[in-house]
Amino acid sequence: MEQGKTWQDTTQDSFAYTLGNKNWRKIPAVPGDRGELAATALAIGPKIYIFGGYAVAEDSSEMTIPWSYIYDTGKNTYHKMPEIPVAVDDSVSFFIGGRYIYLISGWHNAGNVNLSQVYDTVEKKWFQATPYPGSAVFGHAGAAIGNRFVICDGVEKIVPLHGRHKYQAVRACYKGTVDPEKPQIIKWQRIESHPGKPLYRMASGGYRGQGDWIIFTGGSDNPYNYDGIGYDKKPSRPSDFVMGYSLATDKWQMIGHLDRPSMDHRGLLVSEDKFFIIGGMIEGQKVTNSVIQFCLNDKKGKMSGCPIQ
Repeated sequence: MEQGKTWQDTTQDSFAYTLGNKNWRKIPAVPGDRGELAATALAIGPKIYIFGGYAVAEDSSEMTIPWSYIYDTGKNTYHKMPEIPVAVDDSVSFFIGGRYIYLISGWHNAGNVNLSQVYDTVEKKWFQATPYPGSAVFGHAGAAIGNRFVICDGVEKIVPLHGRHKYQAVRACYKGTVDPEKPQIIKWQRIESHPGKPLYRMASGGYRGQGDWIIFTGGSDNPYNYDGIGYDKKPSRPSDFVMGYSLATDKWQMIGHLDRPSMDHRGLLVSEDKFFIIGGMIEGQKVTNSVIQFCLNDKKGKMSGCPIQ
């Protein structure tokens, strides 16, 4: 979504960047008749897998999209994948076992689902895994290392017996372990929540240092729709926290702060010890085209920020 933040400002424009180059380059637009919001994407080798999202109509109604595509970076082309069995947006995706892509929970048209939907990149088909054990949520964050992953927070829909429904932030984190021989089985474990308030639409990525870490950063403690205004009608503000969960010690560590608070994310791009947040919203609910880059050091099991060379 571009700066106007209306249904007319969704875009299909797509761009690529190669580390070490000075400039971005435009690539073919993602297929479809309109831009989509809250999709999730994963890079696996030379291919980018793009899942779901939602479209906004002129009357501001929203429809979750079941379509998924693979972008081949070598051929500069897209091709369509089998549709997601239950379409989701604002979901969490990660890659496990060199073969399986997991989509955990997310929003489907009128409410959240607790499904763990798995795409087999070899057989090119979907199957269901052990459902998410917490409240079904959207706008949560998470990432994987090896066959383990961590998912935190998100927003649940509360439907009272009388009156209008409302949206409520969820303060909860879960660690999942996938059975290597039975990828449909996830062993879930509730873990300690990260420091501070629950955060919506954080960026998250897995990092292999001296230990295995799941890094979380940015987001907002006031859940909102695509315009950046909270469901409570108050303007949402971005967070600058950088924190990590150690899979080696099962403990959280506050690592530091971003140079600029940022929200409205999903993935955190990781290249060795460098991390990249692309776009999103900054203070004042302003859509940005900036790239935030930061670096981490992992020494003796502790994380710290480091300058970018």
